[in-house]
Formats: sequence, C-alpha cells, structure tokens
Amino acid sequence: MHTNPDIVVLREGTEGLSMESYADTLRERLPDHTVALARTPNEERELVQQARIVTGITIEADLLERADRLELFACTFAGTDHVPVDELADHGVAVTNAGGIHAPGIAEQAIGNMLVFARRLHEGWRRKRNGEWRHFQSSEFTDSTVTIVGLGSIGQEIIKRLEGFEVETIGIRYTPSKGGPTDEVFGFDEDDIHEAFARSDYVVLACPLNGLTRGLVGEDELATLPPNAVVVNAARGGIVDTDALVSALQFNGIRGAALDVTDPEPLPNDHPLWDLENCLITPHTGGHTPRHWDRLADIVAENVETLETGGDLENAVVRPDSN
Repeated sequence: MHTNPDIVVLREGTEGLSMESYADTLRERLPDHTVALARTPNEERELVQQARIVTGITIEADLLERADRLELFACTFAGTDHVPVDELADHGVAVTNAGGIHAPGIAEQAIGNMLVFARRLHEGWRRKRNGEWRHFQSSEFTDSTVTIVGLGSIGQEIIKRLEGFEVETIGIRYTPSKGGPTDEVFGFDEDDIHEAFARSDYVVLACPLNGLTRGLVGEDELATLPPNAVVVNAARGGIVDTDALVSALQFNGIRGAALDVTDPEPLPNDHPLWDLENCLITPHTGGHTPRHWDRLADIVAENVETLETGGDLENAVVRPDSN
C-alpha cells in the first residue's frame, strides 16, 4: 500500500468498469503524484485520512470525519444527489462531477434515433425480420425543426452534430437571455414550451430531472406537438409522463418516441411501451463509452493542477470558498 498518497480511488466501481483501470489512467495523467486504489473498507479508512483528493461514486460521512487533508472529492457520476455535498462543503472540500463525459455518445444515439424515424429504418428492420421485400415510403430529416430541451454538455454536443443536416434548431434553457448555439432560444415557462413544441418535428430531452422538469412533457405538451412529431428522451424517464406518452403513441397523437430512459426504470416486461412499434427503447445505454475513464481522468488531472496553481475547477458542483 502507498504511504501518503495524494489521490485515492475508492473501491466501488461504476457501470461495470474497473476502478483499477481508472487508477492506472490517473497515474498516466499524473506521473508526479501518488495515486492509490483502496481495495477494502480498511484501506479506504487508512488512505483517505492522508489524501488531498478522493475520487469515487460517493464518500461516507465517517470517512470524511477523518479526512483532514482533503481538498477535492471528484465524483465519478454526473449526478451528485447521492453525495453528502453539504457535509463536504462544511469541511472545506470542493466537489466536482463527471458531467460531459457521456455527452458524445448520448448525442450520437439521439441523432441516430432521429434518423431512424426520418428514414423509417425500424420499418425496414421489421420487414426484414418477416422476410418481406416490400417497399415503403420514407421522409427526410433535412428541413426538419429540432427542439433541444437543455443546452448543457449533452444539448451542445447534439447541436454540434446537427450542423451538417440542414435542420432548424430551437433550444430551451433556464436563461434564454444568454442566447445559445441554436437558431432560436426559448425558456422553460409554459408558453415558451408550447410555442417551441407546436413547431417541432423532433423534441430531444437533454435536461436534468428536477422540480421544474419533472413531468415536463405531459398530456398538454404532447397534444401541442404536431402528429408527425417524435420525442427522443436522452435525459431521465421522469421528465415524461409515461401514461400520457403511451396514449399519444397508441392513438397517433405523435409519430413516435425513442426512449433511452423510462419511468419506471427498468421498464417492467409487461409494460405497454414494449408492444408499440412506434416506440424505440434502449436500456439506458446512451452514455456507455469505452472512453469513460480517459475523459474522467482528463477532468480530474486538470483539477489537480488547478488546486496547485489556483483558478476555477472544471465541473465544479461545490466550491467551498463560495459558501
């Protein structure tokens, strides 16, 4: 075991990925620092006491009590709801997250789903499964209007990839006065949502789930969408009212939906969404990437340098000096 490590990687893994490979990747990025992987609860207790930086899914309160030298907790998830953020701030510890590392994959998947509906590829797959050589009509993605709800890292990656497709884009964000990379920018108030939805061929949900966005796409919003519209949920299941979506899909209120997330999740195997041909479902795989640790290690290594030189931490959730 290392003595006095600068950086400690906690033992609990994420998304089936090995924490050993994360520690190795950090060592490559930070050759002048000591990176230790805590493999047991006992090692965690011993190593965290000496660490300046701890990284993992979360940190237990009893570990925090002993961590006198700790300056940064780098969460390996984008969401930090499960992290004792207030306690960390009280101890003068900054918190960062893994926001953005999944964004390229999620953006590619969202665009793939829109193209599937534009060219009706899923109908082609269905006919192939049935051994039918029968033509069918497709439409074009070109000249569509795409509304992206949420202009964070995922929304920005989607918009970047839409640039070659000759589509109109509407962005929805909390502060529309800031503008954005879309042709138009609206806010989250009800009138703005309905104005954007009424003109949308595709709506991509790329916002966090919170009090404002829970149930954002309900019966009213689905009724405002044109009948040819497609909803792509790349965010969280709770942003959409599932019962209202099932009804809209069953009765041609909208053309289709592509869901990487559902409410409930996992989706029970007897749920009506499974039987709808106009609903594409993937089991929350949009963010999977072989570059997970590479991208996260880049963020953490950058922040280790920042702690030494001063400046703003990347992906900061809590900065103790701002409390």
